[in-house]
Order: sequence, then structure tokens, then C-alpha cells
Amino acid sequence: MTQRVDLATVMGRLAIDEVITNYAVAVDDADWPGYRALFTPDGRADYTAAGGIEGSAAEVADWLAGTLRPYSMHQLLIVNRRLRIQGSDGYLGDLAELRADYLSPRRHESGEELMSGGRCSFGLLRDDTGWLLRTVSVHEKWRRVSPSADVG
Repeated sequence: MTQRVDLATVMGRLAIDEVITNYAVAVDDADWPGYRALFTPDGRADYTAAGGIEGSAAEVADWLAGTLRPYSMHQLLIVNRRLRIQGSDGYLGDLAELRADYLSPRRHESGEELMSGGRCSFGLLRDDTGWLLRTVSVHEKWRRVSPSADVG
């Protein structure tokens, strides 16, 4: 491969990493317009394997907003990212798949703490504006609930 191809691959990987980081930050900050903007117009997310819904990015953003509203603290950490970019003859393609683990601590307004973890799968598409999410699928593997410290 040439240095130009290597540089394009590195730049693609960095751009995809930014999309995934922006996804987590949008959820953390309850930035639902920002969340929606990360998806292609026909983009979909599936949280059914984590007890949620499947739908368009807008539908899922609305569901997440309602689901997370009673939590005074929530954080989405996306780690152990494994990326595969479709390409041919060593050239960067326009489709990518990323699988990553997640950890999601939350504190309910009641004081109860919830910690969950699992795996996310992201399908991405590169268009003229850059990389966007086509699909997101969240699979919860475990959950731990700690009662409020105020409970006697």
C-alpha cells in the first residue's frame, strides 16, 4: 500500500472513532438533536436486547430522552472498539462495522444506582459529509442495581 492509502485509512479510522465518541457524548449530555444528526436519514437503532425499543434515530432519541430523564447522572463509556472498514485493493471503502463493549453507570433521582454493560454494534456509511451511523444495536450482557443509601 502507498502512504496515501495508509493515510486515508488512518483518517477514516479517526473519523469513525469521532462519530462513536460523539454518539456516547450525545447520550451523556442528552443532546438529542446531536444524536439524530449522527445518523443517515434512514438510520435505525435497536435497543430491544437491552430492554428498549427499535426504531428510527428520532424515535429512539425520544425514547432515550424519556428513559434517562429520571437519572441525575448517567454516563456511556464505549470501549474495546473493533473496526472493520469495507474496502477493495487496499483502498478505503464507504461502509464500516464497529463492535465495541459499553459500560453505563446511572444514578436514579431516588438514589438507586444502576450499572449495566454489554456490546454495541454500529454500521456506518461514508457520504459526501463524512461518516454517519446507519445502524446501532445494543446488547446488554449484565446489569447490577444497588439500592439507595437512604434505604434503611
